[in-house]
Amino acid sequence: MTMVQAPLPAAGSERRSASAAGGPSGRKKKLSWVTARPWLLLAPGLAILAVLMLWPLVQVFIFSLQDYGLREINTGRTNFIGFDNYVEALTNPTLWTVVLPNTVGFAAVAVFATVTVGTLVALLLARLGRVWRTIVSSCIMIAWAMPAVTGTYVWTWIFDADRGVFNALLQEWGLIDGPVNWFTNQWAFYAIVLLNIVHHGFPFVAVTVLAGLLGVSKEMLEAAALDGAGAWRRFWKIIFPTLRPVFSVVIILSTIWDFKVFAQVYLMPGGNGGNRSVLNLGVWSYVESFGQNRYGFGSALAVLLTLVLLGVTIVYIRALMKEDEL
Repeated sequence: MTMVQAPLPAAGSERRSASAAGGPSGRKKKLSWVTARPWLLLAPGLAILAVLMLWPLVQVFIFSLQDYGLREINTGRTNFIGFDNYVEALTNPTLWTVVLPNTVGFAAVAVFATVTVGTLVALLLARLGRVWRTIVSSCIMIAWAMPAVTGTYVWTWIFDADRGVFNALLQEWGLIDGPVNWFTNQWAFYAIVLLNIVHHGFPFVAVTVLAGLLGVSKEMLEAAALDGAGAWRRFWKIIFPTLRPVFSVVIILSTIWDFKVFAQVYLMPGGNGGNRSVLNLGVWSYVESFGQNRYGFGSALAVLLTLVLLGVTIVYIRALMKEDEL
């Protein structure tokens, strides 16, 4: 009777099977190291940000839970009152009738105006040659580089009741009989602030949108023009869909900046609390804290503003993540 002997496995196959048996644990260790390595590299920067930004936010929240004023500063004692400051802020008619309408309404109008002007300037720059595009871009960037304090004082001088250029021109043209103080009226006040914000913010929008415009297919635009599509139709059918991610980022960033406008309001005549009808959330928090010495109540207002900005920031991060997935 003939015995048939099964072939022995090769030495290489034994090594491969052994490595395959221990492979998952090795891969898990490698994946865990790959996942942890970016966080280890970011750890020093995150630690510095936690000390410089997170801890002050925690302190502001702690102050918002106290009746904190000059007495508590002098004695060093704490006077915790829970969420009474938040209840007072949310039940205060000033919040709903003046502060929130000024904050939200102004931010909406300012974002629309800034993005519109910036987009129009970007379309103009895209039609210019390289030399003129460089010259015009450099000129508009001067407005963006100007500090907010300097720009605010310039616009205050332009609309000054006694020495302002605007009043002088209107009187010369016979449109008004005498000087007008434009800062006492709520609508005129925020119209001046709007001019200041748009003047300071449109260069960023223009340069960002211009970078996207230079990447739009010229062949597609030329083909649409040959088919009879006008400039307005080419913008909405070709340019806008292509630059949708750019516009989303620009709009969200402008919203964050315009929600927390402070210097452009506070430095205007009456904007420091003298005219209560022009208060926004940031200025109201500052006035209550350092003007009325109610640091706990002012901290509660600052926390409310932070929560609003945090919600807008979350939308911004989600927009960026969706853009990366495309």
